[in-house]
Amino acid sequence: MYDVVLVGHEKLMGEVIGLEGDRTVIQVYEDTSGIQPGEPVENTGASLSVELGPGLLRSIYDGIQRPLPVLQESMGDYIQRGVTAPGLDHEAKWEFVPLAKKGDDVSGGTVLGTVQETKTIVHKIMVPPLISGKIKALKKGKYTIDDVIGSLEDGTELKLMHKWPVRVPRPFTVKHPPDIPLVTGTRTLDGLFPLAKGGTAAIPGGFGTGKTVTQQTLAKWSDAQVV
Repeated sequence: MYDVVLVGHEKLMGEVIGLEGDRTVIQVYEDTSGIQPGEPVENTGASLSVELGPGLLRSIYDGIQRPLPVLQESMGDYIQRGVTAPGLDHEAKWEFVPLAKKGDDVSGGTVLGTVQETKTIVHKIMVPPLISGKIKALKKGKYTIDDVIGSLEDGTELKLMHKWPVRVPRPFTVKHPPDIPLVTGTRTLDGLFPLAKGGTAAIPGGFGTGKTVTQQTLAKWSDAQVV
């Protein structure tokens, strides 16, 4: 279940969402026009995952983390079917400043250091979940997200980026309920529908009712750096 598959001769990305006897139910995340019975389906053996690391805030993505600006550069405004690209820029170099040091005991969520991702956003580089140990090496410098920035004594390599399956919840030790108000600057929201920092919200509505305008207003005027 939930394996990523490539459907048809154009290798459209899909995901196995059901197994019914000898039948497999696949949700394809692209237009399936023209797909015919008998076309091949390739199982990648991998689950649908996203790349987490520096560069997330510099791009625009579709629902499966395809970077739309990168695809636009290669094929223009109309994206062809079956085309994909890495979610993060694997060539860009980032200045890593370590905060942890050799000999420190670390586990999932421990901050190893920081990267200045944008002029205002400092990206904290953390130990991926389910990994723990003692730091053997950790060096300051400029790295791509594929470069090894350090290691643990058991040989585990540390990088600026790691992948995570989208259907697996991120583990946590303590879950703190949000209790700090998010001041949006919009009186109807702050007065009638107050939001909390770290919380979530939905904007239901039909076409042309102002959902996107409200999102843009929140992004521009809210008392937060990332919305």
